[in-house]
Amino acid sequence: MSAPEVVTATPREGKFTKNVARRVRVAGSIPAVVYGAQQPSVAVTVDPKQIRRILHSESGHNTIFDLNVSGSVAKAMVVDWQNDPIKGNLIHIDMKRIAMDKAMRVEVPIQLLGVPVGVRTQGGILDQVLREIEIECLPADIPGHIDIDVSELAFGMVIRVADLPHNEKLTFITDEDTTVAHITAVREEVVATPDALAAETPAEPEVAKKGKQETPEAGEEVKKDDKKDAKK
Repeated sequence: MSAPEVVTATPREGKFTKNVARRVRVAGSIPAVVYGAQQPSVAVTVDPKQIRRILHSESGHNTIFDLNVSGSVAKAMVVDWQNDPIKGNLIHIDMKRIAMDKAMRVEVPIQLLGVPVGVRTQGGILDQVLREIEIECLPADIPGHIDIDVSELAFGMVIRVADLPHNEKLTFITDEDTTVAHITAVREEVVATPDALAAETPAEPEVAKKGKQETPEAGEEVKKDDKKDAKK
């Protein structure tokens, strides 16, 4: 087992404004906060290269490392981070002190292995619905990912959380009935033919025929002279 990464953090004091944060980043560091283990939160700066290396490792943000703050070393994890929306650079991180003898909840990725029979012989596509699962375990038992073989997955079959490999060290928090993956059909684009378009075109509404209106019933006709008398 390789030695854990050691992240050295430098405490920062005073009001931390946008201008101060910009100067910290220009100097090659990024602002961070460390908290947890019933100790006060501490504002620090860290090397972004180390944090990127941790986030891009096999265990990713679940990596446990040694955090050295002014000579005081504690186990810690990255629990949140922010990237610049334009350049994608790390601009801030949150770290949490970890008690190695206490169980904690984390999310770990689910990795599907193999090519499903539904893809090989049935012309379907593999749809992974759930990509991370929440578990509870001791920090030392956190897996980098949870693997499951999907080679026998065919149309009509569903892999659920209950089908993932379980062991006594892990407690699954995500509902066991939650869908992890299944096979879906490839949707073909249908090109409409002229006949189909004509069939879908609604018929033009009938136009009322123009013509003479029905004459009044006998006895209902009003004489012109009577109309003139009525106006007087």
